Amino acid sequence: AIIVVHWLLTVWGCMNDMFQASYAWGNFSVLAVGIWAIVQRDSLDAIIMFLTGLLLTVLTDIIHISVVYPPNNYLTDVNRFSMGMAIFSLLLKPVSCYLVYRMYQERGGE
Repeated sequence: AIIVVHWLLTVWGCMNDMFQASYAWGNFSVLAVGIWAIVQRDSLDAIIMFLTGLLLTVLTDIIHISVVYPPNNYLTDVNRFSMGMAIFSLLLKPVSCYLVYRMYQERGGE
């Protein structure tokens, strides 16, 4: 569920032309590592890489949104929706990090 929700929010966040390709590459590559963590249930490396990637994308998403966010008079409806979904994804990532950390503990991590 974490992967699907963040994938959908990232797709919606990439709908505008303001974000650079690095936003999409960063988020989709972390989601690919998340799929790897789902497929290999016994791998601690996969889950710790997914957790690390999520934490790094929190920082990069803050940078992307703060650098790219336009003044209010330049916001179209698509840009407003796209930025809102990117911000919602950013706000949801700490919850996802907590859930992934719990999965890490269930797999035997310390």
